[in-house]
Amino acid sequence: MNITEKILANASGLKMVRPGEIIEVMVDLAMTHDGTSPPTIKTFHQIAEKVWDPDKIVMVFDHNLPANNMASAEFQRITRNFAREQGIENIYTHGEGICHQVLPEKGYIKPGTVVVGADSHTCTYGAFGAFATGMGTTDMAVVFATGKTWFMVPDAYKMEVNGVLRDYVMAKDVILHIIGEIGSYGATYKSLEFCGGTVEGMDLAGRMTMCNMAVESGAKNGIMEPNQATLRYLKDRNVLDFEFFSSDESADYEKDYYFEVDDLQPQIACPNNVDNVYPVSRAAGKSIDQAFIGSCTNGRLEDLRLAAEVLKNGKVHRDVRLIVSPASRTIYLDALKEGLLDTFLRVGAIVINPSCGPCLGAHMGVITSGEVCLATTNRNFVGRMGDPKSEVYLANPAVVAYSAIKGEIRDPSE
Repeated sequence: MNITEKILANASGLKMVRPGEIIEVMVDLAMTHDGTSPPTIKTFHQIAEKVWDPDKIVMVFDHNLPANNMASAEFQRITRNFAREQGIENIYTHGEGICHQVLPEKGYIKPGTVVVGADSHTCTYGAFGAFATGMGTTDMAVVFATGKTWFMVPDAYKMEVNGVLRDYVMAKDVILHIIGEIGSYGATYKSLEFCGGTVEGMDLAGRMTMCNMAVESGAKNGIMEPNQATLRYLKDRNVLDFEFFSSDESADYEKDYYFEVDDLQPQIACPNNVDNVYPVSRAAGKSIDQAFIGSCTNGRLEDLRLAAEVLKNGKVHRDVRLIVSPASRTIYLDALKEGLLDTFLRVGAIVINPSCGPCLGAHMGVITSGEVCLATTNRNFVGRMGDPKSEVYLANPAVVAYSAIKGEIRDPSE
């Protein structure tokens, strides 16, 4: 079996599972945020009175924080009250950060476990060798009540990546290139298993970026066998009690893909699909109104360091709003200590609290009709960051930072 099949077999009490089987699995951890908790709670109250295990539920306020309207404030009130009633202690309401960054930082994510979240980018945790996937609030309500859910075992695609990335080329470019090759529906309900020398040598931030965007190809999950960087990260957080799974050499895959990235250029996803991917040079010269560095995809310390390095001797273009949002309070504090936030502020950027707000067009960065935003986020659908007549381009932090200086999309390697 491959790593995904082994984890699912273990969670379902079976010796072996095969693609296409319908199985019932025990969930190790369930997550909701301020946007998905209230609908989950509403359905939960129709089927149960007490959650199956309050210690295995985590709630994070991140999508509309601080609350930007009465509806958001009410959603947060409902969630806080439910957590008190149910004895859920793992609730983060004070701007701790984006859920997909907070859960690993706090030591909730372990290799070999089944993690479900009421958010599509829950697949981020596959970087730790966990089976992690998003689900709707009705399914999550059943998990809250029973601790169980069902899956159809997915077929797997083996995504082997080899080569050494050039300067200003990042994991974001690798995953954009992959999605551009296979298409935004090219891996629907598949397990994307990333491997190869590039992935093995990648830092955890990059690995999280790649697994985060697996869902943009339609995948059920993205997953990697933990490397030494991942194991060090877990050890630093005293996460020691877990079972390590790896794919058998004889494991079957529906498809095998091979990518050589030695000559990969910085990539850009153009409106209005994540698979509309080209080398950034193809979009060079496109004027931008806003630039955004952050999100659960590229708001980590490594991303901020590179962006600050590009920005430090420049100044944000007079016609561009550059917004920077660290992915968590911990990253915010580390960036503060390293002087990164000082760099951002001196060059004319707006630094906001850790939040999902700009990414989904909720607040602190909404764009209007005709405006163009270049972002390090994961989606560029119509209206994703505001008005349906606006445009969103996706790129890595170095590209976004350099373009913010120039006032137009440009390749920092120049």
